[in-house]
Amino acid sequence: MDLGRGIFLILSLFAGHMVVGKPLIVAHRGASFDAPENTLPAFELAWEKGADAIEGDFLLTKDNQIVCIHDKTTKRLSEQNLVVAESTLEQLKTLDVGSWKNEKYAGTPMPTLSEVFATVPDGKKIFIEVKCGPEIIPCLVKEIQKSDLKTDQMRVICFNEEVIKAFKETMPDYKAYWLSGFKKKNGSWKPSLEEVLFTLQDCKADGLDSQHTIPPEFSKAVLSAGFEWHAWTVNDVVTAKRLANRDIYSVTTDRPKLIGSGLSK
Repeated sequence: MDLGRGIFLILSLFAGHMVVGKPLIVAHRGASFDAPENTLPAFELAWEKGADAIEGDFLLTKDNQIVCIHDKTTKRLSEQNLVVAESTLEQLKTLDVGSWKNEKYAGTPMPTLSEVFATVPDGKKIFIEVKCGPEIIPCLVKEIQKSDLKTDQMRVICFNEEVIKAFKETMPDYKAYWLSGFKKKNGSWKPSLEEVLFTLQDCKADGLDSQHTIPPEFSKAVLSAGFEWHAWTVNDVVTAKRLANRDIYSVTTDRPKLIGSGLSK
């Protein structure tokens, strides 16, 4: 451990943090348990089911448009297999990305970021997950600036810390969270707590959005260091309540009504 990281870690463990109360309910790719993920019907259903926020995945097209899709290709969601980065918005808009879920969603098109923004009501939020690299940032900034949404209604999240760093350098007033999964190997967690805290500081993230199995000592240190802590993907009330007792800021779920109702009891 180098001296800088060591000092930061020690200070983190002794700093105070604010208890946040009931966590926000974030609809994962919309209400994706019931409707086709990352589509307008899924996002609109999430609002109907009482979600505080929606989360969607976004990629850059060949003609520098931002579309809502998780995978880099359309193979899983449509009958055609197009590479998003090598396709135009016009090509992607011809696809049916709803039938795979249920025939009642036949003909559902892939939405753009601006179309997803338009579903967000006053007082609600959107978590924008970037699924590519920093090359999307200029286009993302442009779309955010065009939007009628307020600064506090938007959050950018990404597994790539360079994306978070580039976004925060350009739009420091907007919140951004670093995403990370966690694995235990040979008795040690990867990434380590030291690596997590260093990365959050280095990319100027406002918080960590993690796999919900993160150890309690990790989330406590993240909060004590002054960062927010969010987690995904939680579809049972017992787990959601356990996380809420750990001062989590938001819980991402495929089932916003189930989790929201469970945490209200």
